Amino acid sequence: MTEKITIALAQMTQSVGDLAANADAMLEWRARAGGADLIVYPELQLIGYPPEDLVLKPALVDRANRELDRLAQATADGGPAMLVGTVVAAQGVLFNVVALLEGGAVTQIRQKRELPNYGTFDEKRLFAPGPLPAPIDFRGIRIGVPICEDIWFPFVTAHLKAEGAEILISPNGSPYEIDKDDRRINGVAGTRVRETGLPIAYLNRVGGQDELVFDGASFVMNADLSLAHRLPEWEEALVLTQWEKREGRWTCLPGACDVPDERPADIYHAMVLGLRDYVNRNRFPGVVLGLSGGIDSALSAAVAVDALGAERVWCVMMPSRFTGQESLDDAVECARLLGVRYDTIPIEPAVGAFDAMLADTFAGHPRDLTEENLQSRIRGVTLMALSNKFGHMLLTTGNKSEMSVGYATIYGDMAGGYSVLKDAYKTTVFDLSRWRNAHRPALGLGPSGPVMPERVITKPPTAELRENQKDEDSLPPYEVLDPILYGLVEEELSVEQLVARGFERETVARIERLLYVAEYKRRQSPPGVKLGTRNFGRDRRYPITSAFRSL
Repeated sequence: MTEKITIALAQMTQSVGDLAANADAMLEWRARAGGADLIVYPELQLIGYPPEDLVLKPALVDRANRELDRLAQATADGGPAMLVGTVVAAQGVLFNVVALLEGGAVTQIRQKRELPNYGTFDEKRLFAPGPLPAPIDFRGIRIGVPICEDIWFPFVTAHLKAEGAEILISPNGSPYEIDKDDRRINGVAGTRVRETGLPIAYLNRVGGQDELVFDGASFVMNADLSLAHRLPEWEEALVLTQWEKREGRWTCLPGACDVPDERPADIYHAMVLGLRDYVNRNRFPGVVLGLSGGIDSALSAAVAVDALGAERVWCVMMPSRFTGQESLDDAVECARLLGVRYDTIPIEPAVGAFDAMLADTFAGHPRDLTEENLQSRIRGVTLMALSNKFGHMLLTTGNKSEMSVGYATIYGDMAGGYSVLKDAYKTTVFDLSRWRNAHRPALGLGPSGPVMPERVITKPPTAELRENQKDEDSLPPYEVLDPILYGLVEEELSVEQLVARGFERETVARIERLLYVAEYKRRQSPPGVKLGTRNFGRDRRYPITSAFRSL
């Protein structure tokens, strides 16, 4: 006799703290999954992930209990049971849990055992670990529910198997990182399947939450390691998976398998989704940014248009006496290609006013970096004035290479509310710009065809704060700088280890020094999309005051 069950996987977005809206969305999706026996939602779907210290408010926990009861009551209609991620308080501590809702009641609860406390995660600050979980009994089937981090630990799934689990369902809140797809499927799920001999349904959330972007990409892997389903990246999706038990083993019948993005398309989509959700959920009418004619601002503008639409993006050129005609022409052409509002506000009157204001105090001192930074700060003040007057969020345009070594002006080009390039090295910026000129992203609201002149990509980068300035006057070529920075930041290598890779000792030592002394600037930088394993802010948390150097 063949047994059958239909399990709906709801790859959804979440709104952190908006419990009523999250619950309403879950009920709406349940109605769409009417033929299912069970519908499963991502980790902490009811309150949103990550909740950070918001979850410590007793009022939020009380509201979560009320909304969970409302969801449970809805299951009295005989439709699909619900497996819901939420929080519960017991004995003075909080637990990250999943609750089975069936027949009008909360029938079973399982707690998350392994609490991640590294990189972007600090769940041990918020939650208590649960015991090794027992399977959930659902209509004669024993379902193991390892919650997110639990799936990374073999003893958790081994325990579930020993307790009689027949299927593993893992609700996740797994943020996007470059190359993480392969780690999820082959490095984690595949390993657990080989160890237990059990099929896994891996369900991830989708959408942006501050610096984090969740890419979805949920999947079902059978015991033979074949993928029965793979849901799309970057968008919500609902799939009704069909399961059959044959010869004592459950198998998911084959369905659609979406093709994942190649690099750098995945990075670009992460930027688009992260910016879109940040701007929309914080209720900004749009964004304003300085369009300099350089590659960083051109790419930032393209991402903004793809995220929000051209009508919500306002680009401003703020020329000084050092701004070249090429930059003026390239900025105009970028704006034309993107179809955005474009204004020119010369900063020379303000530069002259500051020069006059400071003339007596600066008398006898040569012009130096101070006067260069004043130009950047005048631009920052100008853009913030537009933001204050009209409500648009100021989008900053600096990249990770610049932020790493402090090649950015605090209260100047670092001013703003969000940065899509914050975790993108300069060489990645070049790759993304070439890709976007040749492709229109699937999520994009912007135009097909090029979004910036080719010259923006090929000309030497410059801040144009003095005559004939080039980035390479102050920094090594980006083809040299970025691998050094990757080694120092992502890999935590020492100077000696990088020298062993073939880099010049003096150059590496200088870059390490610049990296450390710029920490105080990065503390005051806006949030930005996390792309790699060690972004500034959530992953890499260094002291500002530190005398350590590896050489």
